[in-house]
Amino acid sequence: MKAESDAQTIVARAKIGSTRGNTNGHLLHSYAADTRPLARRRERDRGSVATPRFPATHPLRHTDFELFPLEHRNKMITGWIDRGLLRDLKAEGTDAHRLCTIEEGWVERFGSDVLISFKRVSARERLLEELQTWADSADFQVRRVFARLIPTKSERRKSPLLVIGDPSESLQTVATEWCLRFGIDFGTGYSPGLFLDQRENRRYVRHIAPKRLLNCFAYTCSFSVYAACNGAGTLNIDLSKKYLTRGRENFALNNLSTINHRFITDDVRSILPRLARRGEKFDAIILDPPTFSRSSKGETFQVQDDFENVLISALAVAERDAHVLVSTNCSALSERALKVMAQYCLKETRRAAAFYRPVPLPDFPPRTGASSIWLALR
Repeated sequence: MKAESDAQTIVARAKIGSTRGNTNGHLLHSYAADTRPLARRRERDRGSVATPRFPATHPLRHTDFELFPLEHRNKMITGWIDRGLLRDLKAEGTDAHRLCTIEEGWVERFGSDVLISFKRVSARERLLEELQTWADSADFQVRRVFARLIPTKSERRKSPLLVIGDPSESLQTVATEWCLRFGIDFGTGYSPGLFLDQRENRRYVRHIAPKRLLNCFAYTCSFSVYAACNGAGTLNIDLSKKYLTRGRENFALNNLSTINHRFITDDVRSILPRLARRGEKFDAIILDPPTFSRSSKGETFQVQDDFENVLISALAVAERDAHVLVSTNCSALSERALKVMAQYCLKETRRAAAFYRPVPLPDFPPRTGASSIWLALR
C-alpha cells in the first residue's frame, strides 16, 4: 500500500513554532449501521468537582449525563478548534485533547507535542500545512509533530514516526488532563498512552467517587488514577504487563501510592469468574475493550463476539448500586447497539439499570471517538 510505504519514509523536518454468532441473536450486528451522534456539549456542562487535587469551577450535576433516547443524526462537523476552546481547556488543566478532525484523519495534542493520524498521505500533508497556519493564529507553540498511518487492519498498526522536531530527544513526555499527569510514549506502540476520547468518562468516575473500581482492559490505568484521587481502591486487569507498569508510573506521576491497588496481567475473561467465586464486589466497573487482541497463549478477543459475555461476567461482581461503563471504538457498534447488548445482559442476570451517556466532548465532532453508555444499576 503506497500510504504505508510512504509512512515508513517520513523524515524529521525543521521545528515549527506557534492528532461468533453471539447469544443475543446478532442484536449487536443488527444495529451496526445505526451510528447516532452525540449532541454538542453545552456551555453549562463544563464544570468540575472540587477535591484536594482538582480546582473547582462549578459543581458537576448528575443531569450533565443525558438519558436515552438518542438524538437524530447530525452532519459531521470538521475543522480546527478555536482559541476560545483552547483557552477553556487550559483553564481546566487539560493539555491533552483533539485539535482537528477531517474525513481522512485527525490531529491530537499531548502537551507541547502533536500527533497526526491519517488514512492517506494527502491527508497527512494537508494537516501538516494547516497545523502551521492554525498554530500561528492560535499562538500555539508546537515542539514536535509525530504522524501515524491508520491501517485497515489492526495487526498493521505501527508506532508513530517523528515528522518535525529533534530526533535525539526522548520519545517520552507528560500530558495533563483535569490537572492530572499522564505519561506519554510515542515509541512503544500505535497508541501513546492516553485515549483522549475517554476524557468525559474519566471525569464521571471522579464525580461518582467509587470506593472500589474494577478497571478491565486497564491499559495505562488512567481511570484508576482518577478513582484513586478520591480515595478508591482499584483492581486493574490487562494482558500487557508493560502497560500495567506504565499504569503504576501514572500513579507515581500524581504522587499516589499503589497500596490498595492491584495490577493483574491476565485475560479479563479468566479473572472475572474468579472474582465472582471469591465474592468480590465493585461499585464502579470500566469495560472499554480493544476491538481486537491476542493473548500470549494465542487466544483472541473480538469485541463484536465477546463483549456480551464479558458484561454478563462483570455484572456478577457489581454492587447493587454500581456504575458500569460500556464503551468501544469499534465502528460497527453504535451507542444503540451497546444499549441493546446491555439490556439483554441485564435481563440474563436479572438486574435493572438506568442508562446514561457522557456529555459530548467539545473537541470531538459528533460520531467520532468512542461510543459509550453508563449503566447505573439499581
